[in-house]
Amino acid sequence: MPVSSPSLSLRASSTVSPTLSTIATLPDDVVHAIAAGEVIDSIAAVVRELAENALDAGASRIAVSVDPQQWRIRVADNGCGMTCDDLQQAARPHSTSKINHIDDLGRITSLGFRGEALHSLAQLAQLDIYSRQGDDPGWHASYSRHGRITRLVPAAVAPGTVVEVQQLFQRWQQRRDALPSPPQQLRAVQRTLYDLALCHPQVSWQVRKGSKPWFSLSPGQNAQQILPQLLRGVRRNDLYYSHSEYNHSETLELVLGRPDRCHRGRPDWLKFAVNGRVVNLPNLEQTLLSVLSRSLPRNRYPLCFLHLHVPPQQIDWNRHPAKREIYLQNSDHWQTQLREALHRTLALDSHDGRDHSRVRQLLRVQESSGQYHVQDTPIDPTQASQKPPERPLMPLRAIGQANRTYIVAEHPDGLWLVEQHIAHERVIYEQLCQDWALQDLDPPIILSGLTTAQLDNLQHIGITVDPFGDGLWALRQAPIPLAQRDDCADALRELSQGSLEEAQVATACRSAIRNGTLLTLKEMQQLLDRWQQTRNPHTCPHGRPIYLPLNESSLGRYFRRSWVIGKSHGI
Repeated sequence: MPVSSPSLSLRASSTVSPTLSTIATLPDDVVHAIAAGEVIDSIAAVVRELAENALDAGASRIAVSVDPQQWRIRVADNGCGMTCDDLQQAARPHSTSKINHIDDLGRITSLGFRGEALHSLAQLAQLDIYSRQGDDPGWHASYSRHGRITRLVPAAVAPGTVVEVQQLFQRWQQRRDALPSPPQQLRAVQRTLYDLALCHPQVSWQVRKGSKPWFSLSPGQNAQQILPQLLRGVRRNDLYYSHSEYNHSETLELVLGRPDRCHRGRPDWLKFAVNGRVVNLPNLEQTLLSVLSRSLPRNRYPLCFLHLHVPPQQIDWNRHPAKREIYLQNSDHWQTQLREALHRTLALDSHDGRDHSRVRQLLRVQESSGQYHVQDTPIDPTQASQKPPERPLMPLRAIGQANRTYIVAEHPDGLWLVEQHIAHERVIYEQLCQDWALQDLDPPIILSGLTTAQLDNLQHIGITVDPFGDGLWALRQAPIPLAQRDDCADALRELSQGSLEEAQVATACRSAIRNGTLLTLKEMQQLLDRWQQTRNPHTCPHGRPIYLPLNESSLGRYFRRSWVIGKSHGI
C-alpha cells in the first residue's frame, strides 16, 4: 500500500483546517449593527417602519418625503405624539410601548412590537424626532448612534410626530453600493405605501419626492375606494367588493377586478393582508388562482386584494424582521372561506341590489292593463330532473335574438346582450368539471399518427387506447357530449393535445350552441336561467366576456330623456 508524503499531508491538513480563534461574546455595538442591518435594509424599509409607527399612533394624516439621492427620509403624522420622557427612551434598543411581557407576543395588535426600528435608524443614520402630545409643549430630539439623546430643545410643532432620517447608510458604504438605483428604490417605496393605504383606507397620504409633490391618496371607507387611486385606468365599477364576518371576531374583505374587463399581464396585484399588513400567503394565492383559472384570458392574472382580520392569538408575527412572513393558524379554514367568498362575489345577483319583487309586481299591473306583456317561462320537461337552482334567479327575461348570435334580455336596470355560444360554453364547462363522464364507442374511432405524449394525455383523461395495426390506434370512449357528433374523431385528436382541464374546455366549446343557430324564446330563457347558476358567469373558459349590460341610466343619457321638450325648442 503506497505511503503518502509527510510534507504533502501536512500541507493538505493546514489548508483544509485553518486555525480557529477563541470563541468570544460580540461587543454590543456589533450586535446592534447586525440587528439594524436586518431591520433596515433599504429606503423602503425606513418608510415602512416609520409609517407603521404613525399608524400605531392613530394617525389619520401621514406625510412622507423621500430623497434617495441625498439618502434622506421624513415622515410626519398627526398621531398621539410623544412626551419628553418618551423621547428619552424612544431610540434605545428594544424600547417600545406596544408590549410589556412575554405573553404579549401571543396577542400582537399593533404593526410594530420589537422596539428595533428607531434604534436601528440611529445606528445607520442621523436621527431627529419632533413630537408633541396634546396640549403639552413640543420637543426636538437628536440621537447618537447608540440611541441616546445628544440634543433636546423645545420646538413649535403641531400635535403628532415628525421623524427625520438623514445620511442613511453613511456608516455602511457596502450597503449603499449594493442597493438598486434611485428609481428602483422609489418604486419600492411606492409599493410599500400602496400596501399600507389598502390596509388602512381611512388614512390620507401626501407623498413628496425630494422637494416636489409625488402623489397623494384620499381616504375612503374601504379598499375598493382606494385601489382606483393606485392603478391608472381602473375605475370603481371595475371592481367587486365583498365583506364577510364570522363569529364577530373574524372578517374577510375582498376586492376583486371584474374578470371580464379588469385583469393584469403579470401576477403583480395579488395582495394578501392580515390585521393591517400585507403578507405572503401562498396557500391562499393558489386557491385564488385555482378558482379563477378558467375565468380570465390566456396569460392574464387577476387583480385582487384580500384582507383577513383574525384574533391576534391565531398569528405568530415573530418570524422575520420585515414581518412579511407569518405563521397563520387555520389556513385550510381560510382557503375554504376564500373559495366561498369568490363564488358569492362572482354570482350575477350579488351585485344587483334592486327589489325585483316590486319590479315584477309593477310589470304584472301593466300586463293586466294591456300595456305590457309578461309571460312566465315554461318549464322544459327534460330539465325537470335537474336539481333546483342554488340561488334565486334575477328577473332576466329573454325577449329576442339579434343576428342569431346574441340573446336580447330585459333586466330591471335596462337591457342585456348575452352571447349564446359562450354562455352555453360556460354552462357545459362547469357541468363537465363536476361530472366528467365518458361513453363507450361502438365501433371505436381509429386514429393514426398519435405521439407518445398524445397517448398519455388520452389515457390521463380516461379514454382507453388500444393498438390497431401499424401506426393506428383504437379509441374506445369519448366524452358524452362528443360521442354522437360527426366530428368526434377530430374532437378526440384535439383532446389528445392537452390536459384534462384543456379537454373539458375543448369539449364545452365544441358542444355549445353555435352562433347562427335560431333559438325559440323558451330555449333562450332556459339558457339564461342555466347560465345564471354558473359559478363564474362573467366570462367563458377562454376568458371572453359573456354579456354586455346596457343600463337604463346610460340609455336615458344617450336618448336625452332628461330634456324638457318644450324648453329645448325655446317654448
